[in-house]
Amino acid sequence: MNFLMALIINGPIKSFCYRRLQYLSNKFQMHVLLNEMKELAAQKKVPHRDFYNIRKVDTHIHASSCMNQKHLLRFIKRAMKKHLDEIVHVEKGKEQTLKEVFETMNLTAYDLSVDTLDVHASHVADRNTFHRFDKFNAKYNPIGESILREIFIKTDNRVSGKYFAHIIKEVMADLEESKYQNAELRLSIYGRSRDEWDKLARWAVSHRVHSNNVRWLVQVPRLFDVYRTKKQLANFQEMLENIFLPLFEATVHPAQHPELHLFLEHVDGFDSVDDESKPEHHIFNLDSPLPGNWVEEDNPPYSYYLYYMYANMTVLNHLRRKRGFHTFVLRPHCGEAGPIHHLVSGFMVSENISHGLLLRKVSGEGVPGGAGGVVGPPSPCCAPQAPVLQYLYYLAQIGIAMSPLSNNSLFLSYHRNPLPEYLSRGLMVSLSTDDPLQFHFTK
Repeated sequence: MNFLMALIINGPIKSFCYRRLQYLSNKFQMHVLLNEMKELAAQKKVPHRDFYNIRKVDTHIHASSCMNQKHLLRFIKRAMKKHLDEIVHVEKGKEQTLKEVFETMNLTAYDLSVDTLDVHASHVADRNTFHRFDKFNAKYNPIGESILREIFIKTDNRVSGKYFAHIIKEVMADLEESKYQNAELRLSIYGRSRDEWDKLARWAVSHRVHSNNVRWLVQVPRLFDVYRTKKQLANFQEMLENIFLPLFEATVHPAQHPELHLFLEHVDGFDSVDDESKPEHHIFNLDSPLPGNWVEEDNPPYSYYLYYMYANMTVLNHLRRKRGFHTFVLRPHCGEAGPIHHLVSGFMVSENISHGLLLRKVSGEGVPGGAGGVVGPPSPCCAPQAPVLQYLYYLAQIGIAMSPLSNNSLFLSYHRNPLPEYLSRGLMVSLSTDDPLQFHFTK
């Protein structure tokens, strides 16, 4: 880490990487100028294939928001008509039916619309959620009610995640019908208790939430500080054990954990998620406490989470490889906001990352001028640290799943998104949806 941090601020190396990236951009533009019409003609000669029937994979999409707002609205209305008297929630020891839940909100099926649902981050909402991750997270609550989120888009609730399973299966059916669309849906494991994996696997197996067009990724929210404050965890080691020990047990004794073993066959890897812009009060280094000694209520830094996830996954993958099982990859959210060392950590331990926006600060980003405040393009010696990192990501071909519509509502306006620039320089990028529930109007 220290070596790479020193490397990315080295003046001659920054100049070299900046020039190489400019060369790659200009080379691509030259290629487009010389070959655009030839490629278009060659494309037209290919029989049967066009944009709609080539294989497409959404490499960054969260299961809890994989449907659009209209789909969720139709599903809730349908549930209100068919399952109105089903017990769906327990409030202060008292069971509530779906009808009673909506009566407490003074709502009927007729009252519901995409506007009252209020899960979409668009227009005025964009201004409210921009750089406000807390407000964006609140968009996961239909009608602003967390109880509806728990009922309809959670796997562990009073109805054993039945509604969530049904709506996921409807999304899967749409993907299967289109034939050429695939997705890697992200489900959450929080690390609060040891039985979370068994519950998640039981949900997937019992409801038959499976499709050849879908693979799972498991995301681990960086919320140790919240659990520690609530006395749910004694130290960070307990959180790691809750996340990884069930996987070791299912790998060593698959017959004792049949549902989890079956579920893991459809899991590709792990993600680390949370608001990267939150301040970090600790720098991860040799003096950092071991997980068993991390008992304070402050959250460990981003690099601390990634290192210990990677370390546990490495041992787990060696074991699974020996047992003849498939292995997992680490694919965290990285570089959406926050300090540059997030991208350094991601470079060191990740198969690919999601977002990577902070790699963009190479060219076209103005630098402050003199007393007059003139802004101009940066010279190689004045460019930020990102040229070196961006060139390293290019050389290593680390994948970057980019979501311009998501970024537009949170951290970076659409017209400034660096996806075309990354593509022209040869970085391995993919276009992903992130949260269709919040950003899409169509499927």
